[in-house]
Amino acid sequence: MELTINSVAAGLDTVWVLLCAALVFLMEAGFAALEAGFVQSRNSLNIIMKVFMDCTIGLIGFFICGFGLMYGTDVLSIFGISGFFMQGDLSHLNLKIPVEAFWLFQAAFAIAMATIVSGAVAERMKFAPYLVFSLLATVVIYPLAGHWVWNPSGWLNQLGMLDFAGSAVVHSLGGWAALAAVLVLGPRSGRFSKNGSIKIMPGHNLPLAALGAFILWFGWFGFNPGSTLSGMDGNIARIAVNTNLSAAAGGTVAALLTLVRYGKADLSMAINGALGGLVAITAGCAFVTPVSSLLIGAAAGALIIWAVPFFDRIHADDPVGAIAVHGVCGTFGTLAVGLFAQNGGLFYGGGLHLLGVQTLGVAVIGLWGFGATYGLFSLLKAAVGIRVSAEDEVIGLDISEHGISAYNDLEYPLMQRAAQPFGMAQEMPVLQQDEETVNPA
Repeated sequence: MELTINSVAAGLDTVWVLLCAALVFLMEAGFAALEAGFVQSRNSLNIIMKVFMDCTIGLIGFFICGFGLMYGTDVLSIFGISGFFMQGDLSHLNLKIPVEAFWLFQAAFAIAMATIVSGAVAERMKFAPYLVFSLLATVVIYPLAGHWVWNPSGWLNQLGMLDFAGSAVVHSLGGWAALAAVLVLGPRSGRFSKNGSIKIMPGHNLPLAALGAFILWFGWFGFNPGSTLSGMDGNIARIAVNTNLSAAAGGTVAALLTLVRYGKADLSMAINGALGGLVAITAGCAFVTPVSSLLIGAAAGALIIWAVPFFDRIHADDPVGAIAVHGVCGTFGTLAVGLFAQNGGLFYGGGLHLLGVQTLGVAVIGLWGFGATYGLFSLLKAAVGIRVSAEDEVIGLDISEHGISAYNDLEYPLMQRAAQPFGMAQEMPVLQQDEETVNPA
């Protein structure tokens, strides 16, 4: 084969996209570690299993149908009708890389959106109904939102909405879907008392959660720079710098605010502050300056400190803070493009047009994610039930849903109890000991 400048450039672009797709896929390991660390030990295996199945079921669903709905030949600027099974006419995308490379990168985004919800519903949702959600999230919910914004013929794309790597399409969509799921599912047993007080249920392994956050941060260098779809793009370095600065600012502000407010720096808030900064900059990383990235990240970190207790107050029980990180910061980051974009942003003399388009886009996507998920969870609740029994919630979903614990040496007595009638298990002294250990008064 004769090498030309164009063929070499296409080859480099292909390698770049495949590398970034691998980094984005690695983020699932980050999600798994983060969420497992943020939940109680008896539910950690269950949450990892949900993230794992997001990958397996989600990839298959996106391959069969989701990719076609998202990037196929447009109908009414709403959905696509080609590209199912990666077949059919996709010439309108004007790809300079093989469609397989593009699909792999986009598939990693799809499963990330579904995984956002897994942490919010942790510790009380049945496994099988969650799989239904995971499949439909990657087959319908995410692809339609993605079509509107990222398909060249999508109606929000035509209006000029800017969401470079998915603050709206991935993160705010997943965050508001998580809120809907949590509201239908209800809070964990004992989380909120009748008098309105809130019982703290701390995660069992914050070092594991921190490791997950670092993996997510690392993977974001595929998420944002990879969205150029070209290793020859001269903007890659600035995108990476903007991504890093926003995360740093978010984590710093969240940590300092907890230090000022509570007298102690809170690791979980610092983690979510950094993640909030990453989520917020994802829409505008290619359009704003490094200084603007610092400001966006700092604002996201402050929003985390406000949003997490706010959702607690309205009894939206989210063990990992997914609604605050992805829903609130994803919405803010999308709006921030309308303020800070060098071309069209309000602060750069662009007027209100771009900000108006961004506001419309994030509102539509948020309503779609919330409404579709609320309807789906309500149907599942009525048809098969979505919540584990009270006794299974006490035993833990590792045992009740999978028959094994993540920490067998510590929790083997729970496996013995699970094999007995609940009335007998309730009388065993080890249960009381376990509850006091996991949830100290």
